[in-house]
Amino acid sequence: MTREKAPLSRRVGRAALIVVILPFVLPLAWLAFTLHLFYRAALYLLVWALWLPRGRDILFVYSDSPIWREYMAAQVLPLVQKRAVVLNWSERKKWPKGSLGPAVFRHFGGAREFNPLVILFRPLRPAKVFRFWSAFKDWKRGYAEPVERLCQEITAVL
Repeated sequence: MTREKAPLSRRVGRAALIVVILPFVLPLAWLAFTLHLFYRAALYLLVWALWLPRGRDILFVYSDSPIWREYMAAQVLPLVQKRAVVLNWSERKKWPKGSLGPAVFRHFGGAREFNPLVILFRPLRPAKVFRFWSAFKDWKRGYAEPVERLCQEITAVL
């Protein structure tokens, strides 16, 4: 299977279009990246200034899923409860608008495999994120070792 080359005029037209658009796109990309870094730094500073002095260095997020609710409430929550800000994903409509917990969750949790989740914040160090979603996928198939390993990792860092 061979691919025909595009005519020279089409290739030159594409190159010219890229050269014209690039000076606009690069500064916008740089601005977006810079704003993302500033937002991340602001969240770290707020967590370090508002949560850590109160003994809150963990964000614990779970939901009412029948797969993990009981395990997370019985096994993981007691490990972190005294030090955690707790969010229930199933009650996210009740989360206060503009509060720090949901903002931290949205930023550090990401858009995939974010529930259940434990995020550990340490002063002047990056946050340590423990994602349980894929481990509970294995749990559902009868393979409990990934979930147990995550609990052991959390216990070790605490």
